[in-house]
Amino acid sequence: MKFDLTLLQEAAAGGGEQAPGGFGVNNLIMFGLIALVFYLFMIRPQMKRTKEAKAFRAGLAQGDKVVTVGGIHGKILEVTETTVLISSEGSKFRVDKNSVSASAEEQLANKK
Repeated sequence: MKFDLTLLQEAAAGGGEQAPGGFGVNNLIMFGLIALVFYLFMIRPQMKRTKEAKAFRAGLAQGDKVVTVGGIHGKILEVTETTVLISSEGSKFRVDKNSVSASAEEQLANKK
């Protein structure tokens, strides 16, 4: 009985605590920090990589040695607005510019 009376007194006094299920300023600050960390470590680097890939594809020129997304190494013979003609060991094939992933020199430098 005494235990019940103590609980009622604390509830009447408010106990100085936030009601369960409430949304306090601390929670708002925590969500803001999580969003900031997510932006800094996930979104921003991805936007940077996308911008670099777009600039690389815009700068493709005849004679560049490239690697496709499928892993085919070849030399660019012709560049059009959306496609690239690549020669690899006697074969010629036309691929979309988006399927060219990196220059061959860049890929070799990254492996070392």
